[in-house]
Amino acid sequence: MATAPQDRHAGQAETTAQEERAVQARIDDRDAHRQESGEKKGAMQAGARKYPEGFPEQHLAKPGEERALDPQPMYDAPYYKGSGKLQDKAAIVTGGDSGIGRAVATLFAREGADVAVLYLNEHADAEETKRAVEKEGRRCMLIAGDVADPAFCRDAVRRVQATFGKIDVLVNNAAFQEHVNDISELTDAHFDRTIKTNLYGYFYMAREALAFMQEGGAIVMTGSVTGISGSGELLDYSMTKGGIHAFAKALSASLIKRGVRVNVVAPGPVWTPLNPADRPAEKVAEFGQKTPMKRAAQPEEIAPAFVFLASAQCSSYITGEVLPIIGGY
Repeated sequence: MATAPQDRHAGQAETTAQEERAVQARIDDRDAHRQESGEKKGAMQAGARKYPEGFPEQHLAKPGEERALDPQPMYDAPYYKGSGKLQDKAAIVTGGDSGIGRAVATLFAREGADVAVLYLNEHADAEETKRAVEKEGRRCMLIAGDVADPAFCRDAVRRVQATFGKIDVLVNNAAFQEHVNDISELTDAHFDRTIKTNLYGYFYMAREALAFMQEGGAIVMTGSVTGISGSGELLDYSMTKGGIHAFAKALSASLIKRGVRVNVVAPGPVWTPLNPADRPAEKVAEFGQKTPMKRAAQPEEIAPAFVFLASAQCSSYITGEVLPIIGGY
């Protein structure tokens, strides 16, 4: 007597259920073993050298000096070999005294560029950046001032043009960041400082530099993951970073006819003075550990992206892009 179709289907369903339970049992055993052995995976280490996975509790007074950080940010990228990607170019890096800016200035010099470092008032940090640039055999200018002041931006750019004879690359990187726990805590003065530094400063510097920038020039701006996904404690900062992303896209479209490219690097957490000069000491100790890689980036891990986007040898067909470097999704 033939088996009814519904019986065959029921039998197959039971076989499938048994197979599913066998797969489940195997994984359950693995999970139990993992818990018993206390297996714990640390931060992802995929670089040329090992990077810190945590930091001591610390809090810096603004604007924050890199020499006060423990441990010192890793910016010199000893395994990065230059190959003339920016040979004989002239670059401006705002916020170049420390953090990402210092790492960018160093690698730009290693790729053959002279670098003008604009910074607020962190003179000792700026001198360290100058030493790093000159160690690579390139010239370095230090110019102190506030990029939120249009007169300073105009004067600084003209000084760079007069000294280097040209401006090929602008890196808009200077930033102000200070958290709030609620929008009611965000005062007009606080909001104004963030907007003026992070948006006005980027606009002023781009406007002044473009008066001298020729075809083949490049502007690279520092955005942020907060400009992509937001941050509940960084309302104004997130707003400005999203604005930077939009500004870069709009400006890139405007400058295509001039042959000048505009792009953004949008980092996640990076070990620079910016966050220890913002967060309470106990939160600084956990900085970056919520990323999938379970650690903050070091500046030297971010700087090569700026080289890539600044160099016509690497990215001549790229403009208006936002490149997130956020430690995984």
